[in-house]
Amino acid sequence: MRIPAIGAATLAAVLDAGSMEVAAERLHITPSAVSQRIRALEEEIGRVLLVRSKPLRPTPAAEPIVRYARQLALLEHDAVTEIGGGAVRTTMPLAVNADSLATWFLAPLARLSERHAIVFDLHRDDQDFTAGMLEDGTVTGAVTSRAEPVGGCRVQTLGVLRYEAVATPAFVARWLAGGATAAELAEAPVLDFDRRDDLQTRWLIARGADPLAPPRHRVPASHDFATAASLGLGWAMLPRLQSQQDLDAGRLLPLGGPTIDVPLYWQQWNLRSALLDAVADEIVAEGRRVLAV
Repeated sequence: MRIPAIGAATLAAVLDAGSMEVAAERLHITPSAVSQRIRALEEEIGRVLLVRSKPLRPTPAAEPIVRYARQLALLEHDAVTEIGGGAVRTTMPLAVNADSLATWFLAPLARLSERHAIVFDLHRDDQDFTAGMLEDGTVTGAVTSRAEPVGGCRVQTLGVLRYEAVATPAFVARWLAGGATAAELAEAPVLDFDRRDDLQTRWLIARGADPLAPPRHRVPASHDFATAASLGLGWAMLPRLQSQQDLDAGRLLPLGGPTIDVPLYWQQWNLRSALLDAVADEIVAEGRRVLAV
C-alpha cells in the first residue's frame, strides 16, 4: 500500500473545506477532479475515507492520512525555505481553549505572522478536549490540559490559568451581602460557559454550597462570558488575566474562597520542522511569561 501525496493533500483540503465543491475552488480544480482523487485514494487504501454528510467528516481510516498530509506540507515548507525557493505560505491548524484565546494566545501568533509566511486556522474547544484534535490529525499543535503526550506528539509545560470567583458590587449587594454563605449561593445566579464548564460547580462544592440549587446562565463565548459577569448577570470564575482591570477599577469584586488552577500544556506533533518548532517556541515562551507557575 502507498499513500499518494496528492490524494492525501486533497483529502485534507476536502475536510478543511467541508465539501468537495469548496475544496475544488481552493485547489483550482473541478469538483469532478476532487471526487476522482478521493475515489482513487480510497481504492488505493481499501477503506472508505469520508462520511458523506454535511459537512463531510473523516472516517477513522482517514485520520492518519490527514496527519500525513499536514506533515508533508510542513516538510515541504521547510525544504523550499532552506533551498531559497521563496516564501511558501503555509496554513497551520492549531487548537486552543477559549480563555487562552481571549487572553494571551493571539499575541505570539501576531509576532510569528510578521516573520513567517504563515496563516493560522484556529480551532477552539475546552482544554480537556483539544488533544483529541491532535490524535485525529485536525491540528498540528494544541493548548491542552493533558500532561501525557498524545501518541506521536511531544509536550511542554505552559503554566497555570488561575480562576477566581468574581461579581459586580451591585450583584454582591443584592445576592451575597451576608458574605456568600451557602444559603445565599443557593439563590444567586451563576454563569457557566457551557454544559461542560465545571469551574463554578467545583467552587460551590468547595464552599459547602449545593451546586444544583442556583439558577444558571450559559454564555458560550469567553469575551461575552466576561462581559456578562461585568454587567451583573451572575457571578463567575474568571482568569485573573481577564478580570484584572475590572478588579483594579472596582467594577468587579472577588468573592473569596478557593482559586481554581487549570494547568496548561503545549502539545505538537513530534516532527522535525523548523516552522512548527518556531511556532512552539513563541507560544511556549508567551505562556510561561504570562501564566502562573
